[in-house]
Amino acid sequence: MAASLVSSLTVPLISAVLGGAIALVFLAGYLRRKRAAIAHIPPSATATAADPDQPKHVRPSNQAHHKKGHTRLHHNAADKDAAKKHHHLDVNTLRGHTDSVTALHFSSDGANLATVCADGAVRVFRIDDTSSKSFKILRINLPAGAHPTGVAFSEGSSSVVVAAQALLGSSLYMYADVSAPPPAQNKQQGKLSPPEIKWSHQKIHGKESVINLAAARATHGPGDGSTIIISCSEATDIKVWHGKSGKELGTVDTNQLKNNMADISPNGRFIAAAAFTADVKVWEIVYSKDSSVKEVNKVMQLKGHKSAVTCLCFAPNSEQIITASKDGSIRVWNINVRYHLDEDPKTLRVLPIPLHDSKGSVCQYDHMSISPDGKVLAVTCGSTLQWLCVETGAVLDTAEKAHEGDITGIAWAPQTIPNGGVPAFILGTAGVDKKVKLWLAPQVGST
Repeated sequence: MAASLVSSLTVPLISAVLGGAIALVFLAGYLRRKRAAIAHIPPSATATAADPDQPKHVRPSNQAHHKKGHTRLHHNAADKDAAKKHHHLDVNTLRGHTDSVTALHFSSDGANLATVCADGAVRVFRIDDTSSKSFKILRINLPAGAHPTGVAFSEGSSSVVVAAQALLGSSLYMYADVSAPPPAQNKQQGKLSPPEIKWSHQKIHGKESVINLAAARATHGPGDGSTIIISCSEATDIKVWHGKSGKELGTVDTNQLKNNMADISPNGRFIAAAAFTADVKVWEIVYSKDSSVKEVNKVMQLKGHKSAVTCLCFAPNSEQIITASKDGSIRVWNINVRYHLDEDPKTLRVLPIPLHDSKGSVCQYDHMSISPDGKVLAVTCGSTLQWLCVETGAVLDTAEKAHEGDITGIAWAPQTIPNGGVPAFILGTAGVDKKVKLWLAPQVGST
């Protein structure tokens, strides 16, 4: 009985072993044939990796993959080289900001440059020579929650006035004793104490933000040379302040829906505003015999543009205004007229905006500033910086990517600054890329 049991188990076991061996033989043969077929696929088939009929495990050749990767690396290297390409007018970069730089302003002697940054700090750079490898920096932290939008020096280089936006509205802060001492004096003076707020005003334009600050010394007529500051709101009002005392001297209203920016003439006499409409309104600051501000009156209106004026600036002699409009033109106006006899300001020149976008459309200038000698007009559009000849409108030079992002402000140093020991006119630009750059003025040929 035991023998019959063993016999009944042995036969199925042998059958199973033989069947498994036969199956392994057939599987090995199939795999060899499949491997041989893959090895002999023609090159054209390997290039069609997206072909739905191609087996999923078949990939493009290593040679093609390597070439594609090499091209991509080459392009990246080219992009980096292009980004690092140095413009011949770019002389230095002021670093240390940790967020977008929102505004900048030079002191009257050009030796100090004040900047305000979205990180809530004011920085004053001592610039003895623009080619220096490092600059002394004085940092001032604004009150908590204050986001600076404008800055202007007051009383030469000894104090700065800062406009800042907070939850309840815009404020003005004046910090005294901010001028950084020359390097030779640093060791003698030791550690400097942080500047104090000498005066401040809250909600100066209600809840509206300050677009820009502008400052000038009152040297016209009986003016005593004190600093006059204007704050331009994003609404329609512009306020006039005494830089040292913080006293509000007057308020004007453009009545043009919204302001784009405003400026004050270098002699502290006129205020002009670029706003929503094509006309530019001009006010005069009238000084009393005791040098105090008596009143601020509207005295003239610049008519000629066909669309909104985006930016403007006064000439160094305070007798001309340069405007740029969405109509694609730049106009130079003579405001040295007998307006009290109803004599209108005259258009001296109409120049086409020479900057165009990739589609051929005329660009709109965001900022403009004229050099202290009145020969070079610096203008910006996005990240592009351009220098124009004031007399002819000719393009003197262009930096297409002056910053890695939009340019937020520009300002000329009022006086020449040493550059490698050689006095030069210097332009400062600020950007969202956390940088402030210093540029030489291009050469202007004789006209």
